[in-house]
Parts: sequence; structure tokens; C-alpha cells
Amino acid sequence: MKRIISVLILFVGITAFSQKIPTVMKTEFPEAALQDIVVTSEGDSVTIEKAFSNYKGQIVLLDLWATWCGDCIKNMPALKALHEKNPDVTFVYLSMDKTEEAWKKGIEKYQIEGQHFYMGNNWKGNFGTGIDLNWIPRYMVLDQNGKIADYYSVKADDPKVQETIDRLRNK
Repeated sequence: MKRIISVLILFVGITAFSQKIPTVMKTEFPEAALQDIVVTSEGDSVTIEKAFSNYKGQIVLLDLWATWCGDCIKNMPALKALHEKNPDVTFVYLSMDKTEEAWKKGIEKYQIEGQHFYMGNNWKGNFGTGIDLNWIPRYMVLDQNGKIADYYSVKADDPKVQETIDRLRNK
């Protein structure tokens, strides 16, 4: 009987706390999501729409991460390998850290190269809810027009990420 109860508790716990893959793979950001404010590495506040507008014409890998996120840190070597394999892709990092100080220290500590923005711990903001954010790291690939080409990946070495980049590169 104890064994059955233990298995039941384990199942309920895994089910309750596991990430849920979105049922709809969006190809565009909701307008409200693009109006959320981020802080640039220079300390300026801009909308996400303004931040992303700098990358029109480019393939973008978007990484939502935080220094407190163990899975984010574990994925760093695979992310760096992806970056080395795709030097023509723009890597944009949206930090979900609790403080700007932690964000800046994390960029330096983990030697993360790319474009950096601080969102704060804003899971329930318009951007987070607009992209069905339920887990980090979260990787998205944007096409040259800023449309979402790969909506949901949680590992940098997910083959779908590289396949999407290759497909966009060959357009």
C-alpha cells in the first residue's frame, strides 16, 4: 500500500511541475508582448519591439535564461557550440534574472557573447504570457522578417534548432 501511495505521489508531483509544451506553435509575437520593456546592456529602457527591430534581415536565436536557472547554465556549452557553428546568426539573450546586477555578472561569468537584454523576473508579463513561457531556458528561432520559425525548444542542442537555422539560411 505504501508503495502505491508513493508512486501516486511521484506521478502527481511530476505531472504538476513538468513543463507543458504549447499546443499552438505561434509564428508571430502578440502586439502586447512586443510592448513589454527591457533594459539594454547600456542601461537604456526600450520596448521588445524596438529591440527586435535592430535584427531585421537576420536569423536570430532568442534565448530566455537566468543565472539562477540550473538548466540554463547546463545548456551553455551546447549554446556556445551552436554559436560557433552559426557565426552568421544573431544570438539575443533575454535575462529573467531577479536583479540587473546578477544579469551583468552572469554575462561576464559565463562569457556569453551576443546581444543582451534584461527583462527581470517577469514570467507573467505580456511577453511571457504571449509566448506561453513556462520554462527556461527557452530557445526560439526568428526568421529574417522577425517571424517565429521555431517556437519552442528547451535545449540548445535540440536538432530542430539547427534544422530551422539551416532552412532559413537556404531560403
